[in-house]
Amino acid sequence: MYAVLETGSKQYRVAAGDMLEVERLAVESGQSFTFDRVLMVNQDGKVSIGTPTVPQASVVADVVEHIRGPKTVAFKMRRREGYHRKVGHRQELTVVRIKEIKV
Repeated sequence: MYAVLETGSKQYRVAAGDMLEVERLAVESGQSFTFDRVLMVNQDGKVSIGTPTVPQASVVADVVEHIRGPKTVAFKMRRREGYHRKVGHRQELTVVRIKEIKV
């Protein structure tokens, strides 16, 4: 059994027991979080596709920790003009473990 959920404007295919890095959630570590935007559920070959979400479907996950992603660098330069800009970014992420898929 697996589901496709949407969080942080991204879609993830998850099953029970999966570890997942999503954009930062406003939940403390060790608590559970319920994802309500479930777009699709496959239950032993029986597929339920939502319009846009599957009614009464949710994915329950435990928040493991909050981390920061790898640093990405945006570098702009124009040759022979003395112009260069360097900007770094690290995305705030939350690591969750999928506990169960409710239909």
